[in-house]
Amino acid sequence: MRLYEYEAAKILQNEGVKIPEAILVETPSEAVQAYRRLKRPVVVKSQVLASGRGKAGGIIKAEDEEQVKKAASKLLNSKIRDLPVKKLLIQERIQVAQEIYLGLIIDRSARRTVIIASSEGGVEIEKLAAEKPEKLIKLYIDPLAGLNQKQGEEIASKIGFQGREAEQFTNILQKMYQIFIKMDCELFETNPLVLTKEGTLIPLDARMIVDDNALFRHPELQKRIEDMTELEIEAARKGLSLIQLDGDIGVIGNGAGLVMATLDMVAYFGGKPANFCDVGGGAEAERVAEAVKLVLKQPKVRVLVLNILGGITRGSDVAKGLVDALNAVSRTVPVSVRLAGTGEEEGRAILSRAGLKYTSSMEEAVREALGVS
Repeated sequence: MRLYEYEAAKILQNEGVKIPEAILVETPSEAVQAYRRLKRPVVVKSQVLASGRGKAGGIIKAEDEEQVKKAASKLLNSKIRDLPVKKLLIQERIQVAQEIYLGLIIDRSARRTVIIASSEGGVEIEKLAAEKPEKLIKLYIDPLAGLNQKQGEEIASKIGFQGREAEQFTNILQKMYQIFIKMDCELFETNPLVLTKEGTLIPLDARMIVDDNALFRHPELQKRIEDMTELEIEAARKGLSLIQLDGDIGVIGNGAGLVMATLDMVAYFGGKPANFCDVGGGAEAERVAEAVKLVLKQPKVRVLVLNILGGITRGSDVAKGLVDALNAVSRTVPVSVRLAGTGEEEGRAILSRAGLKYTSSMEEAVREALGVS
């Protein structure tokens, strides 16, 4: 479950981390009132569950009441990454001397939490990893020992902090790690964590994803339909699990773990997934067809990866559903199919008659989709 920026920031504040003064609003008039309370230049920030808000025009600086009202009116009538903007955060503007990236994620292959930091923040971490990998600092944490003071100081030193700055950084990192564990997070990051001109470290943004499987331990967090895109709502009504992402590679699989593995492999070979779509176990042809139609409703999708490992799901049903969907939709994109397991021979025969290629390897399917040899 993804949390809004204001929710994640509040959790940080409750743990004693200093954050910018900010007020949540839902109308332009409330935005003006918030500006009057803050009495200083502000940033008007759209509150949507998507990254890259700045590039998408979802964050606007404002100097006075008129600019605040204009920005609020514009944002509250817009969509960011296909998500309607219903709330804004009116946040005091901080004078920034340096921007840092700091995040914690789960590395499933290592079965550990990994801390990722960089002296260059304010940019997409994926872009930084691709263009300047030497700027990334990584530290894996022993789940039994946890994060200690020395490890925090080590990362601070690599970023270039000393003295009071290193102490502040280590304190913020330790608080973030405590929250990460307590909230059962899959990801928790601040980008940017800024050093002000006065020498204070302050998180200007906060992004948190809580493991859905742990939500029973967090009754204060509720899945909200307003957090979902129209496509995600349509998928839920049809009994499908679909989450829209920012990329252009459509992904469908049977089983959440298999879909996640496919997303990871797409990213590994340099692609960006457009969605997570799980048809579940025992999916019949109609269910697969609906999933394909929904994924292809995303205009950015330029190729589709279908990854099926048959157990109670039969390959023949999957193949029939895929072919039926492709015959029914108005747009066509290249399709890369991995089909193995129960009913694979029947399924492959159906795909061959339809002129569709297939493979028994997930890696081969992803390589083909991305054009990677």
